[in-house]
Amino acid sequence: MRIIGGKLKGQRLNPPANLPVRPTTDQAKEALFNILNNQFDFDNLKVLDLFSGTGNITMEFASRGVPEIYSVDRDFGCINYLKSLIKQYELTNVKPFKSDVFKYLELETEQFDLIFADPPYDLPQMNLIATKVLEKNLLKENGYLIIEHPSMKKIDNHPLFIEQRKYGSSSFSFFGGNQ
Repeated sequence: MRIIGGKLKGQRLNPPANLPVRPTTDQAKEALFNILNNQFDFDNLKVLDLFSGTGNITMEFASRGVPEIYSVDRDFGCINYLKSLIKQYELTNVKPFKSDVFKYLELETEQFDLIFADPPYDLPQMNLIATKVLEKNLLKENGYLIIEHPSMKKIDNHPLFIEQRKYGSSSFSFFGGNQ
């Protein structure tokens, strides 16, 4: 894994091998950030990274100057690794939270410009993520929820679904907030 843009461009992330993760591939991440570059001004975003794992996506946002990033994962090892990256790169804009994502969503009241979720591909409640986020009104006006999921799994059965972009065996599904 490497950071593909921003001030930390080219830095390699080498998480411990024992973390229960499936990081977003560099190719898919690059495609995603090309889309986001055309939609958002990173200098003014507030981002929520759900199921953050190694912090791969969080670090990409941080590298690109996003001023406020909340990063949520239930695995203690993942959160500790992210905290080590925060310290190593002196990132004051990243706030890690060790929590079950669904419990976190129940309690969160802040609104975000962009929410990215990369749940385990076998998560039975994957279809509930969009519903929970949008019911709780966690997206700012014109905000996006992006869920990474297996390309063969359809999660487009929500009224605020916008589009699905496929990158091999992985896809990103985009949902809109208060448009």
